Amino acid sequence: MRRYRLYIGTSGWSYRDWKGGFYPEQIKPAQYLNHYSRHFNSVEVDSTFYGIPRLTTVENWFAQTPEDFIFTLKVPQIITHEKRLQNCRAEWEAFLETTTGLKQKRGPLILQFDYKFNFGDYFRALDDFLAEHAGQAKLAVEIRNRRWHNEQFYGMLKERGVALVLNDLYYMPRVVKLTAPFTIVRLLGNRKQIPDDFTHVRVNREHDLNWWAERIEQFLEKELEVYVYSNNRYQGHAPSTIRTLMQKLEDRNLHF
Repeated sequence: MRRYRLYIGTSGWSYRDWKGGFYPEQIKPAQYLNHYSRHFNSVEVDSTFYGIPRLTTVENWFAQTPEDFIFTLKVPQIITHEKRLQNCRAEWEAFLETTTGLKQKRGPLILQFDYKFNFGDYFRALDDFLAEHAGQAKLAVEIRNRRWHNEQFYGMLKERGVALVLNDLYYMPRVVKLTAPFTIVRLLGNRKQIPDDFTHVRVNREHDLNWWAERIEQFLEKELEVYVYSNNRYQGHAPSTIRTLMQKLEDRNLHF
């Protein structure tokens, strides 16, 4: 039986709203990650966007998860948003050094850019940053502005071996562009549709999940390494979204 390199899970795991529906009612927050890792083989860590974690925190993540578990991490905003990829060597090296505590469980690092970042000046800063650092880790870039979708941008990512994050976001075009030997799918949804109550599914996205299952199958057949994450805003309850998507992939005889 062929097994594919598919790593799938949710964006974050520390949600009290998941108790009863995903986590047992009696579980303590310190036990969330261990329970989570019994159901999904990967997680996207959003908290690193807000600051570089402590080494002890990273080592605790490592200790709570299986040997083949993968963490995909957001690059801290001090690098991407505050310093805009310039004069940030100290912060970048500190982030890399700390996250090596995950050892083989450290997966891709996502550079997420804001809608307000214009293409011209920021493109040059990104190109310079990737020219220097792309070989140090598995990197991916997520954009939130449709003006970045152009062949110059795709060509630069491909030259550097950096993946374009394929995001399903209500105001962005659904672009499927492969620029590296791996790809990341992020199911993000619409904040206006989903209130701050993540106890259950609120939006039917069966058609969208079928569409993504077909795309993911195509990626895997091309022997790409694929990472897939959903946040709570996509349907209202990220674990349910991922379980549904996993079932659709299993129905296609995709084993991972």
